[in-house]
Amino acid sequence: MFEICYYMDMKIESVKFIKGIRGTDPILNDPKPQFAFVGRSNVGKSSVINALLGRKGMAKSSSTPGKTKEINFFLVNDELFFVDLPGYGYARVSNTEKEQLVKMILWYLLESGISFKHGVARLVFLIIDANVGITKKDEEMIRALTEGSVPFVVIGNKIDKINKSIRKREIEKLKKTCGGAEFVPFSAKEKDGVGDILEKLISI
Repeated sequence: MFEICYYMDMKIESVKFIKGIRGTDPILNDPKPQFAFVGRSNVGKSSVINALLGRKGMAKSSSTPGKTKEINFFLVNDELFFVDLPGYGYARVSNTEKEQLVKMILWYLLESGISFKHGVARLVFLIIDANVGITKKDEEMIRALTEGSVPFVVIGNKIDKINKSIRKREIEKLKKTCGGAEFVPFSAKEKDGVGDILEKLISI
C-alpha cells in the first residue's frame, strides 16, 4: 500500500498506468486534463515523474536510454493524466528510429487533436539536464513548442550535481536559454522542486 504523498495543496493518493499508445487512440478523447513530460534521453525523465508521484518505479527508467517507444498514460488521483513521451536524441539508435520517435512526440503535441489552447492538454514539462545545459536537440524542441503555441515549463533536473557555490549563478544562466519559458530547478534525487511542479497542476 502506497503512502499518500502531500506537496503544497496537492496530495497524490493514487496512480495507475493506463496504457501506452503509438498513434490515434480513444484515450485522447478522455476529458481529463493531460500534463505531458518530454526530454532528451538520459536526462532522468522517469526519475522526475516518479519523484512527483512519490512512487518508485512507476515510470520505468532503464539502463538503456531510448527504450521508451510509446506515449504512456498514467492516471493520477482519477482526475488527470501524466503523459510520458519518448525520449529524443539518443545517439545509439538509427537515424530512422530517432526520426520516428520525434515524429511521434510532435504528433502528440501538435497534431493529435488534444489542443493545448482549448482542449484537455494543459501544459508540457520539458526536462533538461541542468548540469549539461540546453543542448541543440533541446533548442529544437523549445522552438517546436514555441512555434506551435504550446505552453511549457522547463524543468532543470540534476541540479544537485552543480556545486552549491555556483548553483545560483548557473540557474540564472539556464533561465536565459529557455526561450522565455519558466525554468524550475529540480532534483529527482533530493526532491527539490517537486512542490513547485505539483502546484502548477492545480493552478492551471
